[in-house]
Amino acid sequence: MLAQTAKPTEPSARIPVKKIVLYKNGVGYFEHSARVHGNQELNIDFTTAQLNDALKSLTAVDLGEGRISSVRYNSVAPLEERLKALRLPFGINISQAEFLAAARGSRVEAHSGSASASGRLLSVETEQVTSDKGTSRPVTKFSLMGDNGEVRNFELGPGTSVRLAERELSDEVGKYLNLLSSSRARDLRRMTISATGTGDRDVFVSYISEVPIWKSTYRIILPSKPSDKPLLQGWAIVDNTVGEDWKDVRLSLVAGSPQSFIQEISQPYYARRPVVDLPQSVMLTPQAHEGTLKSLPLSNLNMDSVARLAPGVAGSVGSGGLYGIVSDMSGGTVPGAQVTVRNEETGVSQSTTSDANGKYQFFNVPAGNSALFVNSSGFQRFDLTGFYLGVGRMNEIDARLTVGSVSESITVQAAPAVLNSESAELSQVARNQHIEADGKEQGDYFAYDIKQPVSIGKNQSALVPVLQAHVDIEKVSLWNEESKEIRRALWLKNSSDYTLDSGTFNILESDTFGGEGVLETVHPDERRLLSYAADPALRIVMDQESHEQPYNHVSILKGVMILTREDRDSRKYTLHNSDTTPRQVVIEHPAREGWKLAEGGKPEETTPSFLRFRVAVAPGQTEELKIEEFHPEASQYQLSDLDDDQVELISQEPLTPAVHDALKRVIDQKQKIDDLDDQVNSRTQEITAVEKDQTRVRENMKALKGSAEERALVQRYTRQLDQQEDRLNVLNKEITDLRARKSSKESELQKMIQAIVMDESF
Repeated sequence: MLAQTAKPTEPSARIPVKKIVLYKNGVGYFEHSARVHGNQELNIDFTTAQLNDALKSLTAVDLGEGRISSVRYNSVAPLEERLKALRLPFGINISQAEFLAAARGSRVEAHSGSASASGRLLSVETEQVTSDKGTSRPVTKFSLMGDNGEVRNFELGPGTSVRLAERELSDEVGKYLNLLSSSRARDLRRMTISATGTGDRDVFVSYISEVPIWKSTYRIILPSKPSDKPLLQGWAIVDNTVGEDWKDVRLSLVAGSPQSFIQEISQPYYARRPVVDLPQSVMLTPQAHEGTLKSLPLSNLNMDSVARLAPGVAGSVGSGGLYGIVSDMSGGTVPGAQVTVRNEETGVSQSTTSDANGKYQFFNVPAGNSALFVNSSGFQRFDLTGFYLGVGRMNEIDARLTVGSVSESITVQAAPAVLNSESAELSQVARNQHIEADGKEQGDYFAYDIKQPVSIGKNQSALVPVLQAHVDIEKVSLWNEESKEIRRALWLKNSSDYTLDSGTFNILESDTFGGEGVLETVHPDERRLLSYAADPALRIVMDQESHEQPYNHVSILKGVMILTREDRDSRKYTLHNSDTTPRQVVIEHPAREGWKLAEGGKPEETTPSFLRFRVAVAPGQTEELKIEEFHPEASQYQLSDLDDDQVELISQEPLTPAVHDALKRVIDQKQKIDDLDDQVNSRTQEITAVEKDQTRVRENMKALKGSAEERALVQRYTRQLDQQEDRLNVLNKEITDLRARKSSKESELQKMIQAIVMDESF
């Protein structure tokens, strides 16, 4: 069988950008297209941030008889992962003391003043040193052991130098420094798109990318002749920070912010995997096993008990055991954490993972100076160095993890402990021949489509003309109560048919700078005041008077009386023009909720916050503007609840006779009800007194013994009780009658109240 010959691939080429749409939220839509022949690869350069956006929005289409066979890009592992390839346990940030601690056991040369020594780096310790003044500071000391066994101590400071004497160690440090340096190299990610097919055809690629926000700025040129119309120029500031030049691209600028987000999709991610120990070969020895008397707590384990529980595992000479619990700062256990113990003298290490309860344990660990490392996703790495693992016993060390990123670690060095954190064509035809861009409504947004192709080099910015049109502008002076400042302003009407995006503006008047300011978005035919300078020739003084009017309207319906009066507020604005030219002054009078203008007051226009009044002031003259407002204020009363005091207060107002008569009839009827109520209360009190006296008489009768004198007293008490019972019967009947009359009077009152209907002004 003959093998098929692969079709040759054309040389790689860049696929140029043809269309760019920039938005106000810092993203841009890019379209690339190119003519390809046969099999060809096309390249686009990105930064990492731009590549993330491109990967989640990329559209690549072969528009001919072909297909997009692959899209690839250069991947860069995170610096933390690349550092793991080094034999030295260096992080991104490392101190001098941590550097020396990582190099323990290596040959070094140390110089401090006149003292010098060479040998193996034995130990590195940090301790607090107290001065004579009682202040303390951390001091790092290290020791060297010479070939003759002599130990020399040095303090790590500005006058101390240390040189690595081993070439392999120097090379490893060089690799570390090269990795750190490479992380600051130019961020360039190249995407290669492979188009597979035959013949000539077009390839289309689109995506969104992170870009700087485009800005709007305007120039307003005021003419020297009154017959000429002012000219408005609009510019857009556009920045090209992507990886390639923009050459003759179609540029659109959208005044809108579609939803977009960042996801580091181009970054390699690493999942943490459990570490499983290799199986150990154990020689079985015949032995007898005892029955369990009670379980042995982990905290009570020593090497003898471990030997009994796992013979051959813990019985090695010169070894020890290690156990503990991995937890977070709240005390909750952390299962699945990777725990590694390393002998600092031999470099031998063992690893395990914490169980469901956060517990870990090691048996048969070489005794001596050791280090413990605990890693768990979402936490800072826990390092414990410089502790001694004892022989023949179980050592307990708990690890408490702090929440943080994988690039952070917590280092703890035994005796003393030191904490260190390492930290988008619906085009609308332009009516004005001077407009530099076509404006269009794009969904909820407004867009400017630049007419001419635009070229901007990479890492360059440009002012792109988007608008040039004659507009209607009136020059005025502006004053409002809040700022108390008098400003020169332009009353601009957008007669350009296009929405003006928010931005800055600059005034050119009499061939020189006249001022500048900011404007919010202005829609077609919308009017807007644009202040740009102070007006020192104008003086404005405001006088204010407020007073409360008497009630002028009464309404009574269904037992509710509403009395209405007005709060009046009058303001007088006095304006003086000291200039030799006239002024059209706009007074921004505050718009208050519920307040209405009196007859004669009519503003030029209103806003949510102000009523704008126009006042013409001739040169050297003074004019006045009077504005009177009223605010209706209503008081509501329930006629059935009126009392004498309220009626007396209301009667002080100039009410009509009909209102007074209605109120008097209501009060008279209420008085009749109150009189009946008083009579009921009086009889009720008398009943209470009689019943109390009856109780007293009956108690006295119980105390009598039956003598002749006492029998006469009993007869008198009996007659008294009979009389009281007759009185109680009369009182109860009178109360019943009074309550019936009261109920009747109350019904009459309600009918009277419901029958009163009034709506009078006075």
